[in-house]
Amino acid sequence: MASTIGVLALQGDVREHVAALEASGAHAVPVRRPRELAAVDGIVIPGGESTTMDKLLHVFELFEPLRDAIAGGLPAYGSCAGMILLANRLEGGVVGQQTLGGLDVTVRRNAFGRQVDSFETDLVVEGVPDSATDPVHAVFIRAPWVEETGPGTQVLATVGSGPAAGRIVAVRERDVVATSFHPEITGDLRLHRMFVQIVTDRG
Repeated sequence: MASTIGVLALQGDVREHVAALEASGAHAVPVRRPRELAAVDGIVIPGGESTTMDKLLHVFELFEPLRDAIAGGLPAYGSCAGMILLANRLEGGVVGQQTLGGLDVTVRRNAFGRQVDSFETDLVVEGVPDSATDPVHAVFIRAPWVEETGPGTQVLATVGSGPAAGRIVAVRERDVVATSFHPEITGDLRLHRMFVQIVTDRG
């Protein structure tokens, strides 16, 4: 039986993530309410605008249930703004901006958008099959990057060249994964398949 994976459906690339998860073998559902969150085996937090998503999480009374679910072991994957929301620590946030936590990392908001500009590049991503010979094409749109990681956080990918060379753009800690980039818009399903497998293995 396929795992049920929710996509936080308050803002951002919701339909794209739902389609990618379905194509990767999961049953994907939008999540807007605590009762919908309670019915999923994993959660995807899409790209969008992190401060708006923070506000909407509180409006829809989802912030605390989602934070508690992730702290309790619910597998989670965040892309772009999702990475910001999953970080324990944030640089460059607006006053009062909160994160859900789940990753022992410091993330710098809008690092690529303001400092290096949005761009595309190919990446080798640990845990993604064949990425050493068939790299993941990564699209960065006003994206964050990871400034530092804690001892329990695994770095999955760094930028290989250019002004952002060496910057950390994909991480994993236990069953929580985050990327600075947007795999849901490129047609490469390998990251979604990896997350579906994480959820399946946990189940």
